[in-house]
Amino acid sequence: MKIKAYAKINIALDIVGKREDGYHILKMIMQTIDLYDIIEIEKTESEIRLNCNKHYVPTDERNLAYRAAKIFKETYSIDQGVDITLTKNIPVSAGLAGGSTDAAGVLKLMNKMFNVNASDEELKSIGLKLGADVPYCIRGGTALCEGIGEKITQLKSFKDKIIVLVKPPFGVSTKEVYKCFDLSKVVFHPKIDNLIENMYNDDVYFVANNMKNLLENVTLRKHRVIANIKEEMKASGSIGSMMSGSGPTVFAFFDDMLKAQLCYDEMRKKYKDVFITRTI
Repeated sequence: MKIKAYAKINIALDIVGKREDGYHILKMIMQTIDLYDIIEIEKTESEIRLNCNKHYVPTDERNLAYRAAKIFKETYSIDQGVDITLTKNIPVSAGLAGGSTDAAGVLKLMNKMFNVNASDEELKSIGLKLGADVPYCIRGGTALCEGIGEKITQLKSFKDKIIVLVKPPFGVSTKEVYKCFDLSKVVFHPKIDNLIENMYNDDVYFVANNMKNLLENVTLRKHRVIANIKEEMKASGSIGSMMSGSGPTVFAFFDDMLKAQLCYDEMRKKYKDVFITRTI
């Protein structure tokens, strides 16, 4: 069985508090984009095996897709194992939920393959044990995610918006970014209700000019290149750009495919991981 595991961007990322266990309380608008990994699974006798087309991606318990298979087997007392073939297209440690969407894909495939028929809510509950973005990745689309990411409200689709993504040649640790974040220094929070209202009206210009990610300045302090990318994308005709998640990937909205193509061509001269895609 095979599935596409789609990446996400954050159109807004607000942090509204911190729990006693150290987790930050979030309010985010998440959006699926048409950039995906491909996951294929096959039944085996008992073991979990994972193969990946990228040599630097771990294929053991450090990989969320592997852990998703393990936790699914344990939860539903499945004796058989699976061979997982992972074709990675989404850059790693990029703020695009690459690992989380792979884990979600494995849970969905195993649910079908072993005829467990677990509901989306059950799969989200399992997914939350793996990571805060996994529950969202089970369903995808356009959504408001709250709590640590587990409270999900589906929103009207904000599909078919043209996006260029640029990931600089380094990864970022989500854990480290959150560790460096200081809520007491935040003056302006994202206007999430206004963004949702304008997304409902399909106003990409308002969204591109008012989206906000509170983690952007944290990552930007260490990596000035993020600001450079944003400026270059603006010069290439974007209507607004922002870092996704904890970074370092920057995405920009375009109102014209020709401008997006010109931006892509310019950015490819400097960066390897550049993509033209759309919201879906």
